[in-house]
Amino acid sequence: MKFKKILIANRGEIAVRVVRSCKELGIATVSVHSVADESSLHVKLADESVCIGPAKSSQSYLNIPAILSAAEITEADAVHPGFGFLSENREFAKMCEKWGITFIGPNLEAIEKMGDKILSKKIAEKAGLPVLKPILVNTRTDEQILEDAKNMGFPVLVKASAGGGGRGMKRVDEIEDLIPTTRRLKTEALAGFGDDTLFF
Repeated sequence: MKFKKILIANRGEIAVRVVRSCKELGIATVSVHSVADESSLHVKLADESVCIGPAKSSQSYLNIPAILSAAEITEADAVHPGFGFLSENREFAKMCEKWGITFIGPNLEAIEKMGDKILSKKIAEKAGLPVLKPILVNTRTDEQILEDAKNMGFPVLVKASAGGGGRGMKRVDEIEDLIPTTRRLKTEALAGFGDDTLFF
């Protein structure tokens, strides 16, 4: 299917790459941007641009109604989410479908299964791929977490199961930083993804 116009629901280098690829294919582009990114390269390179909110990404690049409205007013027939932000967001993909806009990315089933990093590890393991067994933080006491990390060895990567695009993870090099980092990431994961499930 050839698209006439693609809205890029991302920013920075990711959006620049999508804009350049679209130009090579002769497809018109729309860049969305926060107030803070008004003069960014991805905005300048696109055929059209729409401001979708303030600098805070939760009010702009993660604002599904604003992005869909931008697609509607610019008559974009597809949305490319890049990676991170809404690229693994099942609700966003569903809303695109509902609004008659093609979501350029994985199908809903794949998003659902791969969006949960613990479930995706189980799927990979079932398929015979080598995976590191995750240590599930939420089912452990602080003492058990510390013991597990000692047994695993440092550095330890603490990761939000619902995270994506480099968000919701932190490398911990020292044992004394582990519990404070874990608590902080749980709070961030709940606020950013609606799920505070963590693993090492």
